[in-house]
Amino acid sequence: MISERLYGILLDSFWKILLPGLKVTIPLTVIAFSLAMVIAVIMALIQFANVKVLKHIARFYIWVVRGTPLLVQLFIVFYGLPKVGIVLAPFPSAVIVFSVNEGAYGAEIIRAALESVPKGQMEAGYCVGMSYLQIIRRIILPQALRTAFPSLSNSLIAMVKDTSLAANITVAEMFMATQRIVARTYEPLALYCEVGLIYLLFSTILTKLQRVGEKKLDFYGYNRR
Repeated sequence: MISERLYGILLDSFWKILLPGLKVTIPLTVIAFSLAMVIAVIMALIQFANVKVLKHIARFYIWVVRGTPLLVQLFIVFYGLPKVGIVLAPFPSAVIVFSVNEGAYGAEIIRAALESVPKGQMEAGYCVGMSYLQIIRRIILPQALRTAFPSLSNSLIAMVKDTSLAANITVAEMFMATQRIVARTYEPLALYCEVGLIYLLFSTILTKLQRVGEKKLDFYGYNRR
């Protein structure tokens, strides 16, 4: 049974945890994921265009980022860069790291989606007099993004949970808020379960939105046929 004291702690802490989630966790996720998608599309298009020098640079970036832990990247940017004179606040540091990290994974998702579009689509575009950029923008990229949508949505949900790592560089998101409450109340099990449920709530909402988005994309694709 939950004691009266513990019940009071959970009730009081709920809003103290949720508000940092709404004010910090969600904005951090939205900003970082938006920048990550820009990076991912650029890196994917570079690889798809098969320009050797640029392709090697893109592959090197993806190799390094995917091969190193996210937590290490956070520490390098926030604690390491000041050693060379580059000092960043916690929130911008987290935005940079999360966007660069997710950009590498997103680039591979979009690259695979681009390569799944039949090559005849390019040839058809050239036949009607379209330029390479027009074909990519109007024909290839829309189809590829529709294919990549489920995987990118899963990446977004994963990023919401990964933002808890930002507490390690003093970003005042909801996991850090929970840690502070635990330090004051000495109730780690109940409070960490509570913050886990809040993360689950955010993830569930995004999952529902993902399904709605997939249905709309399927409907749009069906009507275009």
